[in-house]
Amino acid sequence: MLKSWKKYLSIASWVTLLFTALPLTAFAEGETAVVDTGDTTWIIVATVLVMFMFMPGLALFYGGLVGQRNILSTVMHSLSAFVIVTLVWVLWGYSFAFGPGVSGVFGGFEFIGFQHVGVDAKDGLTIPHLIFAMYQGMFAAITTALISGGVAERIKFNVWVIFAVLWVTFVYAPMAFWAWGGGWLSKLGGLDFAGGTVVHILSGVSALVAALVVGKRRSFPNRTLPPHNLIFFMIGAMCLWFGWFGFNAGSALASGGLTSLAVVTTQVAAAAGGVLWMVMEWRLRGKATMVGGVTGVIAGLVAITPAAGFVSVLSAIPIGALASVICYWGLHVVKAKLQYDDSLDVFGIHGIGGIWGAIATGIFASTKVNPAGADGLIHGNAKQVLIQCVDVLVAIGLAAVGTFVILKAISLFTTLRVSEEQELTGLDLSLHGENAYNTFEAMNSGIPARPQTEYQPAGTVLTASPEMKGV
Repeated sequence: MLKSWKKYLSIASWVTLLFTALPLTAFAEGETAVVDTGDTTWIIVATVLVMFMFMPGLALFYGGLVGQRNILSTVMHSLSAFVIVTLVWVLWGYSFAFGPGVSGVFGGFEFIGFQHVGVDAKDGLTIPHLIFAMYQGMFAAITTALISGGVAERIKFNVWVIFAVLWVTFVYAPMAFWAWGGGWLSKLGGLDFAGGTVVHILSGVSALVAALVVGKRRSFPNRTLPPHNLIFFMIGAMCLWFGWFGFNAGSALASGGLTSLAVVTTQVAAAAGGVLWMVMEWRLRGKATMVGGVTGVIAGLVAITPAAGFVSVLSAIPIGALASVICYWGLHVVKAKLQYDDSLDVFGIHGIGGIWGAIATGIFASTKVNPAGADGLIHGNAKQVLIQCVDVLVAIGLAAVGTFVILKAISLFTTLRVSEEQELTGLDLSLHGENAYNTFEAMNSGIPARPQTEYQPAGTVLTASPEMKGV
């Protein structure tokens, strides 16, 4: 016991030394710019809205979709991503993603430890550099958390923690710099208003690769438990929808006309996606489900994300509606045929929906809507579609290669997934020593109240259809 305490004290001493060695945050920048209080207030609100998207939004959304013995471990993925990525972002992530830049490829080291990130206005903006940096940090955190849906119910927690640190450093930060930080993709003319490539394609493709590398759940596909709490799922989805306005409209980085446009296009695309998914279910399967309608809403939100500030309100309707069609195909056809175990369909919604949204931006974008953008295909500029396709391919390649290399590197030191016994017991109890539902039976036996053997064979009423695991 004494040796353990000495070990912890030693670690604490090194961490303290690290922070004392770093300069304090500078609150005076080289150029004096005017900070607008209205714009600043809105971005502070938007920052909190994005936080609300995944705590509690994504945590409940994902948690409701897994079996009851894995809800806490699933929530822990979101919580750990939030706190870990926040610290990584302050220490080096923000600098790598939004630093002055090195040859359009790397952000550099100028903002390490939030040095020179003060309360004066960031260049070209009317908000403090400090709140801009933290707002962008929320994007990094939720993008990392989204990936956990691909490997839910079987990845080891320590592996997830290490992966989160490495992934946000070597995958997210470079892509954010290339697309948003003045890197080569932004110079090429790529349009990504709020994260179609940087957030959704990166997370979706990374989740797919992670699911393939970690391997399928032992119960997949015929003995997989259905979602244990669809009310949690619905509440989480509504938190996501609510927070998405901060996600998209906040990306205007000011309060004004462009912000208003992003709010409206976001709502319209979400509504179009939800309506069409319910119509498809009704016509193809005879019943429109709550889960299907919510999944369609999320698909519409994903697709409009890169386009929210570049397209008209009417253009948001086909973007959201077609996202439902394409993602429905991804869940019912592609996944069923290829049989990959992306637990919560991160790739089917975020990956496929993000790809469509990025390309759709190149089709529907208009400089009449946003002069800072570009005209798309229907406005006479077919080249923009090609540029968007380059963005898509780069995001896919970076996510696939980066995720594969990171997981393979981790696997050199430890196994990636839990043991069979831990998986059968449930990760809540085996990894975290907790039960979400402390029923009389669970408290007295030390195991979950419902035996693990209560699987439902494929084809029964309780078996989850693909969209019931959708994100």
